[in-house]
Amino acid sequence: MFRIRTLSAAGAAAVAVVAGVALLPAQAQAASGSVHLYKIYYDSPGTDRGSNTSLNAEYAQIRNTTSKAVSLKGWTLTDASRHTYTFGTYTLGKGATVTVHTGKGTNTAANRYQNRAAYVWNNDKDTATLKKSTGAKVDTCSYNSTRVDYVMC
Repeated sequence: MFRIRTLSAAGAAAVAVVAGVALLPAQAQAASGSVHLYKIYYDSPGTDRGSNTSLNAEYAQIRNTTSKAVSLKGWTLTDASRHTYTFGTYTLGKGATVTVHTGKGTNTAANRYQNRAAYVWNNDKDTATLKKSTGAKVDTCSYNSTRVDYVMC
């Protein structure tokens, strides 16, 4: 005769601890959210001729999925060649997305500009890294493709 044995919540937690697995409620993980790289549009439309319009059509987006506004002052966005954009005084609202354009423009809550005269993101492959002002890595996003113009991170 076989017996089916069920574990109590405490028993399941004990098994998870022994197995080295943390049991966290999925709702708690989802509710906390994050600030992360969302999209990189690395190959602006048309021929890359270096116009400001073309440079600004190349961008990276950062999304805040937390329930609070987050100060990005001193945070950096860097590509594999170490082209670095550093946020000045800036707060990304809860649930908001900011677009960091390569070219020149006037900063707003939704759009920031690196004020560069040359492209940053390679059209074939690159890696974006987002770091806090402390240097702690927040997120990375890589792509390796010439078939599309952007990557969702």
